[in-house]
Amino acid sequence: MEFDAQRVIQSLQKQLEGVDLTPLSVGIGHITLLGDGVAEVSGLQDVRMGEMVEFPGDTFGMAINLAFDTVGCILFSEGKHLKEGDIVKRTQRLMEVPVGAELKGRVVNPLGQPIDGKGPLQAKNFRPIEHKAEGVIHRRSVNTPLQTGIKAIDAMIPIGRGQRELIIGDRQTGKTAIAIDTIINQKKESVHCFYVAIGQKQSTIANVVHTLEEAGAMEYTTVIATSAADPASLNFIAPYSGCAMAEDVMYGGKDALIVYDDLSKHAWAYREISLLLRRPPGREAYPGDIFYLHSRLLERASKLSDDLGGGSITALPIIETQAGDVSAYIPTNVISITDGQIYLETELFNAGKRPAINAGLSVSRVGGSAQIPVMKKVAGTLRLSLAQYRELESFAQIGSDLDPQTKASLHRGQRVVEVLKQPQYRPLSVVKQIVIIYAVNNGILDDISLEKIADFEQKLQQYIETKYKNIEEILKSSKSFTSEIEKDLRAAILEFKQGWTQ
Repeated sequence: MEFDAQRVIQSLQKQLEGVDLTPLSVGIGHITLLGDGVAEVSGLQDVRMGEMVEFPGDTFGMAINLAFDTVGCILFSEGKHLKEGDIVKRTQRLMEVPVGAELKGRVVNPLGQPIDGKGPLQAKNFRPIEHKAEGVIHRRSVNTPLQTGIKAIDAMIPIGRGQRELIIGDRQTGKTAIAIDTIINQKKESVHCFYVAIGQKQSTIANVVHTLEEAGAMEYTTVIATSAADPASLNFIAPYSGCAMAEDVMYGGKDALIVYDDLSKHAWAYREISLLLRRPPGREAYPGDIFYLHSRLLERASKLSDDLGGGSITALPIIETQAGDVSAYIPTNVISITDGQIYLETELFNAGKRPAINAGLSVSRVGGSAQIPVMKKVAGTLRLSLAQYRELESFAQIGSDLDPQTKASLHRGQRVVEVLKQPQYRPLSVVKQIVIIYAVNNGILDDISLEKIADFEQKLQQYIETKYKNIEEILKSSKSFTSEIEKDLRAAILEFKQGWTQ
């Protein structure tokens, strides 16, 4: 049989017609130094900051140190099987996480992988964990309240949608409890909540998830969790991953609430990574860009303009202080970035005044813009009464004879303190808060003994709820606290008081 060269050539040309012969550039390097969750890699050409890189054995990392001839990478797993000389590949993808409604009710790690045993995550969309915060032009001022359900906060330190309110205090003073109460209170508010646990004990994370499930709050909540046993790299990216998930909600024109618990541990994780990558240490051994670490995260929380859909992210970062020292490095950094702080005091907590909020040191820089008009009017003098009481209380301890006016202020102040006490995981609607705050501010509780105030409040709320449903609607929707509304509210409270027996 005669060999037909031309026919073979034509056949090969036909087969090669659909083949893309463009040379593919794949960055490949090798590990030159390895240890403690970081790797130094040489040969990765054109790798980008924050890009995912692939190590052998399905191990992934992220490039965060770009030197002249080497790249510093953090590993997202222990990587015990890795060794110097192993090949490292570029993925040409920036670090990203799954986003969308599929995340509701799930517990995931900072890589977006489910850790709740409920099966794989069916997310279709992804977002990079780092994103530039919107500029001033694309934001609008905070003007919608985010009700926490906690009387002391909603009355004196109001939080608005799009605000960044720091929760600060020593360990075991109720910081996480305030954040969880706020999440539980969003049940009827159409707010998608995100709880980011950074370096927490696994038992603590399990307790938080259990509490949210019992309150029916996991239906609209996503938990992003890293335990104390996880690598520092996961603790470092956790808040950025959570923020990316919340941004998907915000850019969809809806409202999100994100809790970072806590940013002290986040700073420790970043310090550990920076020292391992041999970055120059600064104050308290933190790297020079420690401020930028938190500013680029918290600035992403905002209220968007109507052109961008009008969505919002409200951030509640938590910072743990040592012996009440708010002037330490990380606390002062975060205080300067946020729009106010809720300061919790160990002495108040131990005295049974819970939530242990120090009204003097706590502040909201948004103020009355984040309150409904009736609450703004009713609670206007509450902070002043409390401050006067605190001052007179210390004076009364050393003064023997007190004039009638001082005694009256102390008497009223004691009832204000008692009213502001609130059990854990029992947030109140804004209307119920208005009723009791009006009662204490206007002297209706002055003749009731302190130990009976909690009972009076509980039964008053039930009475108003069953007999005066119209007052609730009026208080919530009214644009001002008119004398007519005040007259009806006072009459309802006095009517209940008349039939209530101590």
